[in-house]
Amino acid sequence: MPDSATPPAPTPETLNLLGTPLAALVRRAPLTVPPHTPIQAAAQTMREAGASSVMLVEAGRLTGLVTDRDLRNRVLAAGLPPSRPVAEIATPEPFTLPASASALDALMLMARHNIHHVPVLDDAGQVAGMVSASDVSEQQGSSAVLLTQHIFRAGSAPELAALSARVRPMQQALVQAGGSAYAIGHIVTAITDALTVRLLQLAEQQLGAAPVPYAWVAAGSQARMEQTAKSDQDNCLMLDNAYSEDAHGEYFSALARFVNDGLNACGYVYCPGDMMASNAQWRQPMRRWRAYFGQWVDVPQPKALMLSSVFFDLRAVHGQAELLDDLRDDVLERTRGNSLFLGHMVANALKNRPPLGLFGRIALIKSGSNARTLDLKVSGITPIVDLARICALAAGLPAVNTADRLAQASEAGSLSPGMAHDLRDALEFLSRLRIAHQARQSSADQTPDNFLRLEELSDFDRGHMKQAFTLVQQMQSVLKQRY
Repeated sequence: MPDSATPPAPTPETLNLLGTPLAALVRRAPLTVPPHTPIQAAAQTMREAGASSVMLVEAGRLTGLVTDRDLRNRVLAAGLPPSRPVAEIATPEPFTLPASASALDALMLMARHNIHHVPVLDDAGQVAGMVSASDVSEQQGSSAVLLTQHIFRAGSAPELAALSARVRPMQQALVQAGGSAYAIGHIVTAITDALTVRLLQLAEQQLGAAPVPYAWVAAGSQARMEQTAKSDQDNCLMLDNAYSEDAHGEYFSALARFVNDGLNACGYVYCPGDMMASNAQWRQPMRRWRAYFGQWVDVPQPKALMLSSVFFDLRAVHGQAELLDDLRDDVLERTRGNSLFLGHMVANALKNRPPLGLFGRIALIKSGSNARTLDLKVSGITPIVDLARICALAAGLPAVNTADRLAQASEAGSLSPGMAHDLRDALEFLSRLRIAHQARQSSADQTPDNFLRLEELSDFDRGHMKQAFTLVQQMQSVLKQRY
């Protein structure tokens, strides 16, 4: 097992700093050298500044990043002469963030890609400074960074399964610390991403390098970065068009099985509808994916509409993200202003109405094991997710996260600012109720679910729930009239 296999839990007093702009975390002027600087001179610059990294800048443009780790692994361990240009050991075109981004954004970037330094750019795209993992560790979420570091050190799927047990108590601590559902969803999803990437790395260690480029793509709540401790898995493989079933099929089948089985062992249960990369239908070259989406948009039959609720929410987690980016551009061109397709999407979404009965009373499940409860996911959150997806597809917007889609729809004019703001508030409120409910269950050693008893709520929260459901009904009526 990795060292310190039980990372610390989040602390309540630092959660509020997740919204701190990165500009506030930049502690020094940018430390830069030209790419042709000798390695030894660059190391001396780092030593004199007491810094663990230096950025390579040429003609005002960031071209690379060198860290202490690079000096150790790529110079000393490799026996590289220190007179060589520092550009030879740099990470080219490193991940960056704007100064207006938050500590949460830096946390997610570090956790998802197992990196420890992020250059910060100003509004003009010039280097403004650097934030490191030690800077972010002062914010809430440092436990997520530490857990991710342990994940990337794990040498087997069983080790990853043991580490994944930390996700549920982490969510509990985040709830107790007052974290927003938006922030908690991003943090929990970042851990899922890290587990997925590490499983892919372990699979490639066993199977060898992939024979053709691929993208492992998350769908559903993982793609939207809205996961909770109660999540199944939805994913697919997008393969370069050089893929041949005869030559490469066995490799990618084994890769997908390894990852899907590993995620299941980590608590992300198999998708009940088998929408996973281990299903050959969802492990295809790009020409087939383009045909899939073309068929779903042009002939929106019931099955196509069901699939669209999953596969129109996609995000590349590992591999060649450009494969998905190119496909997304084509799909958004097809859906933008496509009244026929959007009309069918709205009709499908209207099948899932908020649970309000006569006189505005909240309607509960009548029978079965969950009788007298409310399904917060299906009845409360999913209708908002559906509305936001329709607005995004109608305007050709690239956002995948539901709150981000509503914000972009408002900016694009496809949704009024007031309605967008209210729907985001409703989403946050209902999502917060859901994760708080799951946190209470976890504290009582119960399996988290989505079924809430109204007795768990105060009269105040019940009133807000009715307002949220009424708002969703109003927006559903607006889209029904529009399409």
